[in-house]
Amino acid sequence: MDSREYAPIPQITFVVAVNNREVFEHNFLASPCLRGVHAHEIVVQEQFDSAPKAYNDALGRSSNDLIVFCHQDVYLPEGWLDDLRRDLDYLAIYDPNWGVLGCAGITVDCQPWRYLYSSGLGVIGAPLEYPTEVQTLDEVVLILRKSSGLRFDELLPHFHFYGTDICLQASKRAMKSYAISAFCIHNTNEPLVLPAEFYQCYEHIKRTWSDCLPIQTTCIRITKFNVPLYLRRLRETYLRHIRRKEVGGMRVKDVRRLFEENAPKS
Repeated sequence: MDSREYAPIPQITFVVAVNNREVFEHNFLASPCLRGVHAHEIVVQEQFDSAPKAYNDALGRSSNDLIVFCHQDVYLPEGWLDDLRRDLDYLAIYDPNWGVLGCAGITVDCQPWRYLYSSGLGVIGAPLEYPTEVQTLDEVVLILRKSSGLRFDELLPHFHFYGTDICLQASKRAMKSYAISAFCIHNTNEPLVLPAEFYQCYEHIKRTWSDCLPIQTTCIRITKFNVPLYLRRLRETYLRHIRRKEVGGMRVKDVRRLFEENAPKS
């Protein structure tokens, strides 16, 4: 695969749901791969009460077929577009009907496939030789094609599990989801105790996709009897009241330095 000449990267629409302009400007907009003049489109979505509503609105307005949905605190390094192009070329040959791509995913039997830096965790995973099929993808970066017809479920509230939902929608249409090797920095505040909205979204996914249980996500396993859910809540009670520790990693101001300290070694 590496000996082939890659096709030019297609024009991309980047979609970012923003609730903190400073975080957005110091992370996503600081991405070297988008520095200077480029042909890509950036759609900034503000004042939406859920990710599905923000993203579907952007899907309707996108000028391009290839769409990358990113968190506002994601930093895409210089070679990110080349990494994406390599994996798109591979899929153009081996699975041209692919559904959803992302930089972190997991299989139904709990095998994680990912390659990124995340606050509190450091560099997780390793480079993937080829796109690797997963059941669901983390929301940090999601990639799909407008022409696929995939749309986010606007009945899903808030900003959790929409990556799970879109991957399950793709699977229902016989389209596969893949983790790809496109290293990025997720410069986030990493919560150890999750908000009530997380569990509301969990219940929505469980009801909507009850025929697909168990569903493995990158943060929890969704099952008929909720055993992983109860265990997580028990752990959160311990963290909140005994250890008094609710955050595992903190966002830094200098994302460029963070990347230099954690960049993949060539």
